[in-house]
Amino acid sequence: MNARQCTFAAYCATAVFALTAALPTIAAESRIKDIAMLEGMSQEPLVGYGLVIGLNGTGDGQSAEFTVNSLTALLDRLGVTVDPGDVRLKNVAAVLVNARVEPGLAIGSKIAVTVSSIGDATSLEGGFLVMTPLKGTDGTIYMVAQGPVSIGGFNIRSGANNSYRKNHATVGRIPGGGLLKRQISANYLRGDQVAWLLHNPDFTTASAVANVVNERYGAGTARATSAQRVVVRMPETALDRPVAFIAAVSELQTTTDTPARVVINERTGTIIVGAGVVLKEAAVAHGDLTVEIRTYYDVSQPGPFARRGRTAVTPDVNTDVSDKPARVLRVPETSTVADVVGVLNEIGASPRDIIAILEALREAGALQAELVIF
Repeated sequence: MNARQCTFAAYCATAVFALTAALPTIAAESRIKDIAMLEGMSQEPLVGYGLVIGLNGTGDGQSAEFTVNSLTALLDRLGVTVDPGDVRLKNVAAVLVNARVEPGLAIGSKIAVTVSSIGDATSLEGGFLVMTPLKGTDGTIYMVAQGPVSIGGFNIRSGANNSYRKNHATVGRIPGGGLLKRQISANYLRGDQVAWLLHNPDFTTASAVANVVNERYGAGTARATSAQRVVVRMPETALDRPVAFIAAVSELQTTTDTPARVVINERTGTIIVGAGVVLKEAAVAHGDLTVEIRTYYDVSQPGPFARRGRTAVTPDVNTDVSDKPARVLRVPETSTVADVVGVLNEIGASPRDIIAILEALREAGALQAELVIF
């Protein structure tokens, strides 16, 4: 293991120590509004197809026939007849426009939209989105969007294949560029009942939410119907002011609980360990096989005054293989994962080695936690 790998492994172990509690799980308290949302209040996705104009030679190429057809159709609606063969697209790009709208927003509300190129445009910098209708999942037009596109970066190309790019130049935003033309209904009230949906479904948390509401408004007011859904019946005194009742319930403090979980990102070597993760007694054997390939280049050229021959570059490849003997580590039953990671780091295990060992411990039944890998 080289110095860079050791530093990375030490950083990973330090991060795990900082994020893992070696003591028993302590239930945290949170407001209901922070851990759940009202059923029927999820955001509605909207999408539309439009054109961005005014680009400085960074628009779609002639191969994007759908852009040509869209531009000629737009001009035709404006009373200008153009032959598609005469259209040049250097300053026009076809885009998809996306937005998310909260139910209950008033007509005329301004909403940010995202503009994404779907052709071969190289940048949307300086472009202007032509008025574009946005539809919901039911095919109804709820919004129109237009305005200057902000990409927060740039994409510069020069000769000899030299280029420099900052951020993603083919996706941009228009703050307040969408104008709501049709209201999306907010169906959170069903008779005298509302339902809260937990962001992280858990039977213990759902039961705790129902209990705290019943303690405040009386037995039978709330009941947990699943690990995610808690139904709350409004008292008769609150039927004429449901918004005030929902606001009061959302501010109630309740305990939350999460299962013991180890989250692993194999692409980056990141390991996140939650509270309450423990190990049963186990033995771990760890070895290290390193294969290092180096290539050196020599120059071969003909001798002085030679009539034939040419100068050539000849590669020289050297391969080194080192296999360290396995070391056996005993893991006591009282150990936490943070302790195990620290010991593995001391014997020279890289983050990816630690990930492999944790996966093996889970398969052996020694890791008492849910293992999430992505």
